[in-house]
Amino acid sequence: MTLLQTIIIAIVEGLTEFLPVSSTGHMLIAENLLGVQNSAFVRAFTIIIQFGAILSVVVLYWNRFFRLDHTPAPVGSTPWQKIKHKWYFYWVLLVAFVPTAVVGLVVKKSGMIDFMLNPSNAIWIVPVMLVVGGVFMLFCDRIFNQGREENKVTERRAFWIGLIQCFSMIPGTSRSMATIVGGMCQKLTRRRAAEFSFFLAVPTMAAATGLDVLELFVGKDAVGGSWATGHNLFLLAVGCVVAFIVALVAMKWFVDFLAKYGFKAFGWYRIVVGAFILIWMLTGHSMVMFD
Repeated sequence: MTLLQTIIIAIVEGLTEFLPVSSTGHMLIAENLLGVQNSAFVRAFTIIIQFGAILSVVVLYWNRFFRLDHTPAPVGSTPWQKIKHKWYFYWVLLVAFVPTAVVGLVVKKSGMIDFMLNPSNAIWIVPVMLVVGGVFMLFCDRIFNQGREENKVTERRAFWIGLIQCFSMIPGTSRSMATIVGGMCQKLTRRRAAEFSFFLAVPTMAAATGLDVLELFVGKDAVGGSWATGHNLFLLAVGCVVAFIVALVAMKWFVDFLAKYGFKAFGWYRIVVGAFILIWMLTGHSMVMFD
């Protein structure tokens, strides 16, 4: 992988990690277009640079992410209820994370995730899901846009958001889209649903990325640190920094755009990109444009 390819893929990751367009799908498309050969380092790179994007959430929402509720608990609360009241922000994140963690481990153990992420399969799955998700997004504002400012993220709402997040395991679906729509289904405003989606990305992506990195070193198909040369580590550092900066800018822009305009623009974008890729490949063309 060259420095230019590294920067382009990291920009794609940073731009799409928190937008409802599927970051995994876009990175797979970008790697195919750039003619990046599948290797141990490329797999590691695709996984690890997500840490850069995740870190942008912590930085942008620092005061809200590291907070405890110091207001008095309701009168008559049990010791457990008092603890939960104080740590409620993290408690609802945990409630939302658990369904994804359980389903994710089952699906990963079954081999379905590896099957879907195999480049030869993903290159067809991604555009199909881009189109399907895009069509859905054209109508989801009309269907689910009933959120009220007074509606908070309760345990029940968090659980359902986490359950709906499981659909994002299909490449091209978009974790961001699944969780934001999940929040809107639970009567949250678009802004509040988007911000909770960002917060939920931290434990979800950190766990998924950590598990993948662990398997790179100690799993049954481990490649160890053979890819960790000085040049590759430099590219990895560049990728993380670029993904962090781009994700930071994209998040700040996205929340305001979504609150004002909704999903329709992203829906049309997904449909156009997905349809173009499908037509391109069905007419016998290769996805590799720069080799």
